[in-house]
Amino acid sequence: MSLRTGWPSPLGATPGPDGTNFALVAPNATAVELCLFDSTGQNEQQRLKLPACTDGVWHGQLPNGRPGLVYGFRVHGPWAPHEGHRYNPAKLVLDPYAREIVGRYDGSDIFQGHDPKQPDRPDRRDNGAVALKARIAAPLPPVAPLRTRVDPRDRVLYELHVRGQTRLHPAVPPELQGSFAGLAEPAVLDHLQSLGVTTLSLLPVQHRADEERLLKTGLSNYWGYTTIGWFAPEARYWSGRPGTTPAGEFRAMADAIHARGMELVIDVVYNHSAETDELGPTLSMRGIDNALYYHLRPDDRALYENWTGCGNCLDFSQPRVVQLAMDSLRHWVTALGVDGFRFDLATVLARRQGGAFDPRAPFFATAAQDPVLANALWIAEPWDIGTGGWRVGEFPPGWLEWNDRYRDTLRAFWLQHGGVDRGEFARRFTASSDRFQHDGRAPTASVNFITAHDGFTLRDLVSYNDKHNEANGEHNRDGTSRNFSRNCGAEGETYDAGVLAERGKLQRALLATLLLSQGTPMLLAGNEIGQTQQGNNNAYCQDGPLTWLDWIRADGSLTEFVRRVLALRREAEPLRSGHWWPATPVAGDPVLRWRTPEGHDLLPDDWQRGDSRALAILFEAPAPAPGWLVLVNAQPEPVRFALPPGGWMRRLASDSPNTAPCPLGDEATVPPSSLWVART
Repeated sequence: MSLRTGWPSPLGATPGPDGTNFALVAPNATAVELCLFDSTGQNEQQRLKLPACTDGVWHGQLPNGRPGLVYGFRVHGPWAPHEGHRYNPAKLVLDPYAREIVGRYDGSDIFQGHDPKQPDRPDRRDNGAVALKARIAAPLPPVAPLRTRVDPRDRVLYELHVRGQTRLHPAVPPELQGSFAGLAEPAVLDHLQSLGVTTLSLLPVQHRADEERLLKTGLSNYWGYTTIGWFAPEARYWSGRPGTTPAGEFRAMADAIHARGMELVIDVVYNHSAETDELGPTLSMRGIDNALYYHLRPDDRALYENWTGCGNCLDFSQPRVVQLAMDSLRHWVTALGVDGFRFDLATVLARRQGGAFDPRAPFFATAAQDPVLANALWIAEPWDIGTGGWRVGEFPPGWLEWNDRYRDTLRAFWLQHGGVDRGEFARRFTASSDRFQHDGRAPTASVNFITAHDGFTLRDLVSYNDKHNEANGEHNRDGTSRNFSRNCGAEGETYDAGVLAERGKLQRALLATLLLSQGTPMLLAGNEIGQTQQGNNNAYCQDGPLTWLDWIRADGSLTEFVRRVLALRREAEPLRSGHWWPATPVAGDPVLRWRTPEGHDLLPDDWQRGDSRALAILFEAPAPAPGWLVLVNAQPEPVRFALPPGGWMRRLASDSPNTAPCPLGDEATVPPSSLWVART
């Protein structure tokens, strides 16, 4: 069998009526061999040299290549680590454009391109039998061109893990638990839809390779932030049902979500790859063109810049790296049905050579003009660990950003006695205008959250003063110690009724504040059922009952409380306003007033008073629109509020999980650590 010349575009393996075209970007390589395997991926059957190289793209057409064929590449070139080159044809490398991946990295040193005992020398052992490989995938049918798009003011994000969401779900068939198909089950989507969630945000679902250190200790990277296949759904979340594929099952899940009028967002990791640092494995891009794909240290190109803390950073100053990301994102939208993306450590995507953050970086410009991707939902984790890495509020218009200032402020306000004044609370409650009100950005650009996958669960936030990460095998050194948490009098699980009541009250106050704040709220899966991780605030490597949602022990009253708050959010339009509240309102427009418990508008000296964490938030609107009033008491004692005239009906009281509506008089006494909502 021989190869025809083929074409340099599109990249990857593209099946067609005349066979399959292969194209691989490797401008510094001297030769590339296409290696064909049997269906198991274990036995190499043929090597064919790609016959042409056009503008740094090696390409060739295999006339008899059809979907189902398993392949990999051997890339030839200099072994010169200190010049940035790590070519080693003894190591089969994975096509970065693989749509389906065969095999699994097991952490053994045969995957290393360098000699384990002499890192400056190549390892000559052939790893073809065990290396990760691609399987040519048949194209999926086109995605429906018109899908429901949620109004940004109404959007409620729900961050979840595909496996953890359904692994213990009693209404999901056992053979589907923990899979894409399990997430699509009616009982799972019924819960989310009835809760009021509009947008599912999945932790990484692109194919991953776990770290060698974890594999050697019997653990795995459960969260999945170790991507090696940016086009391929993670096979570990595939049910394996006959007649299905990981991509087909993912697409069916996306279709089921869209049928509910809900959106689907996936967490993507383009800032680094699973090849880690200079001592990591050669799985794909390191062996294809290391100097092209990665940011290398200018003082020694054998070393990698590490602004991610994961050993390497992809170099988005390179057009071909930008193209890889854009082609991948486009594939997830057009073929797999995704509506948007949450970008892990997104500041890396905008770092130029030398490391400076550039808000006009090529990645941002390319995304903004792309006719397919411009209308996708873009969400940034706007920080990394490099110099100047915290960039909250600095992403371009059109992006949403995780707001950790909101998280820390709201935790400290409700759980720490002192340290956050009313002014700081008000800024975060109204979408952090100090960070986001510029360049035409809307309040919805602020993604507000109290808890996320990284950190304590909500229940643990009010149950532990300290992290308890011993199960991770790092002697409790991993995970942040800056949690702003409060155990309410007992560390961890307890039968003390008073402690449990206080914890329940604080959870409800935090949830009510989150879901009624201006901006885009994000719930962590399990917030609504009282999920615990037993104090582990860095459960990235825990794939088991510690992280799987415990539906059998779900707190039904907390679930119902969240459902009622989200219903109230939909009703109370001023609380989810898509416009910034002006300092000087125009006559006839709705007005936002900040009031003291005594009933007068807050004056400049009132905002910074450290001895008071109680205030009233009044939303006035011209008749016949109703007025809304939020009473906030984060103090340890009851606070009496003088109410404005108008005749108020209390609609929510976080101090009680099942408070019925009731009229209020001229005054109202709000219990400690409580939030009330009333309307005229």
